This record gives sequence, C-alpha cells and structure tokens, in this order.
Amino acid sequence: MTTIDPRKLRHLINRMIDIYSPSGKENDLLDYLRGHLKRRGVKATAQPVDDNRYNLIIAPESDDIELALIGHIDTVAAYDIEDYGFFEEKGRIYGLGAADMKAGCAAMIEAFLAFREEKGNAAPAALCLVVGEEESGDGAKALIEAYHFPWAVIGEPTDLAVCLSCYGYLEIQVAAAGKRVHASMAKNRKNATETLLHTMLRISHFLRENHPELVYNFRDLYSYPSGFSTPDRCEAWLDIHAPANAPLGEIVTAIEEVSMDIENGRDIIESLFHIETIDAGYELPEKGGLVNSLRKTYESLGIAWQTGDFQSHSDANQLWGAGIKPVVLGPGSLAEAHSTDESISFDQVLRASEIYLHMLRSFFS
Repeated sequence: MTTIDPRKLRHLINRMIDIYSPSGKENDLLDYLRGHLKRRGVKATAQPVDDNRYNLIIAPESDDIELALIGHIDTVAAYDIEDYGFFEEKGRIYGLGAADMKAGCAAMIEAFLAFREEKGNAAPAALCLVVGEEESGDGAKALIEAYHFPWAVIGEPTDLAVCLSCYGYLEIQVAAAGKRVHASMAKNRKNATETLLHTMLRISHFLRENHPELVYNFRDLYSYPSGFSTPDRCEAWLDIHAPANAPLGEIVTAIEEVSMDIENGRDIIESLFHIETIDAGYELPEKGGLVNSLRKTYESLGIAWQTGDFQSHSDANQLWGAGIKPVVLGPGSLAEAHSTDESISFDQVLRASEIYLHMLRSFFS
C-alpha cells in the first residue's frame, strides 16, 4: 500500500515556500506546480480566474466529484522581501506561507498523488489548488461556478483539529470627511482624522461591552495626503470574526448606528459606512459520510479525535454559501499565520498528509 514519502514532501514544501506568490501574483508557483504534477504523471487542468491567473484542478475522469481537497497557494505580502524563503531548524519549517498554507497544500498534493497511484482517476475525488484567498477569494468563486460537490476538506491550519464549524466574517470600511484648511487654522471640529478616531473608539467600546464573543481588528488606517493642512478624508477597515450562530445582521446595524453617531458641533461633511464583505458562518453536525470517514481515520492512526471552530474567514465560507459542506482540517496554527517568523512542525505536516490519504481511502472504500 502506498505511503507518504517524507523526502518528497519536504522538497515540495521547500520549493513552494521559495517561490513568492502573494495574492494576484501566483503564476510562478502555479507554473511550477503544474510541471511538478506532470512530472508525477498527473495532468492538471488550468481553470481561468482572470486574464492572467488560474486555479489548478485535478478532477476524476467523469467530472463527478464527491469529495474535493482544496488549498490556496497564495500568501499575504512578504514582511521582508529579502528574507521570506524556506529554512528548517529543529524540526520546524520556516518561511512565508509555511503555516498558511503552503505546507497544507503540499500535504494534500502528496496524499492525493498517493491515492491516485492506488486508485487511478476513476474515484470521484478532486484536488483543487486555488488563488486569491488572502484578498478577494476570486479563486474559490471561479471554482464553485464551474464545479459542485457535496463535501470538501480545506487545508487551513487547525493543528489537526477537525473543524466542523467556521466563524462568519464582516469586512467594513468606516470613513469620515471634513473640511480642508491650513494647518495653522485647524480646529478639531473640522478634522476628519480625529472624527474617525472617535468613531473607532466608540465602535471598540460597543463591541467590547456588548459582543465579547466577537474578534475584531482595525487595520489600514489611512489619511489622505494633505501636506501642511487638515486632511479632508480619513478611512479605516474593520474586520470582525463571529461565531457561527452570531446575528450578523443585528451586529452590522448596531455598528452602523454607533459609527453614524457624530457628536453635535463637529463640522463634518459626511461619515461613511460601507460593508465590503459579509459571509455567514456555519456549523456541521458531527455525523455524515466525510465525518464518519475522518473518525475511522483518526482511530486507525491512533490520533485523539478533536473537533473545533475555525475562527478565521476562509474559502470555506464561500463553499458553504454554494451548498457545499466544508470541513476545515490542516497542519499548523492560526497563531503562526501571517506572522513575521511563520513556521510549522514538519512532523505535523507529514501527519496531515497521512490523514488525508487514509481519509480518501476510507471515504471511497
């Protein structure tokens, strides 16, 4: 029976991390993976996403898919473009995308190739390597427009916990506009930046006091260049991750009311509130074909069964909205993702690949 080759797995992770592939610039890595799969005797289909980018799909000969392994090959931008590559120390692999989620993708690739070696291309299983997850999710969008399948496994970092629940996600732009005047004539009531800061503090206070279950983060605070004068516009982005059962509609309405509550006397031309993304969370029952196969897999490999909530936004939210049941399961920790010294245990990556292979065997037995 086919096994996972640690040497091949480590080499694939090394090459994937060393090829820079931030969202929108994944082509070099896509070309490498396409060649890698071809050298391993498997032809992948390039599914167009835009004029220059594509997903890589390995589908069964009938195109009738019952289970898809899905991973995104893009990363966030490098913190240091001169130092983002692969290195290994004391059993841990370091580099941009190590945890999120190039090691997970490599584990899926090696497991899928091993399964294909055993079963050929008749089994209704697919491997989907998609682009754009860290930005717009356009790779997943293209995937679900062309394919449908009942079950999916997303290889995001879960420390090998089987996440049947995924948080919902809100992405909101909050902005303020004021009157541009000479800096020496500035008054707080005409300063868009200060108004926005007050608004952000009110939102923070509201969320802490009324919704402690939410995880929120302000990012990309930006004041329009103004030189020696008050800026006429300032904006920020707010990310909110919410448990699957959180009332997103009520939360959005309440935040909008708080953000529009401008204090009397402030000479503000406008206050803006724009919802860029709203994706519902979900919770799957601890039963069903894929879940049962995973239970058998964990038992046969001697791994303690552990479920959990995936607390980040991912392609799983889009798949759920399209009527697909996604289980999030992969090596690595979310705490390591997007960090300046991102790393992952190689032993855990190898274990993840073994889990994927045994899961495929069990599901299609």
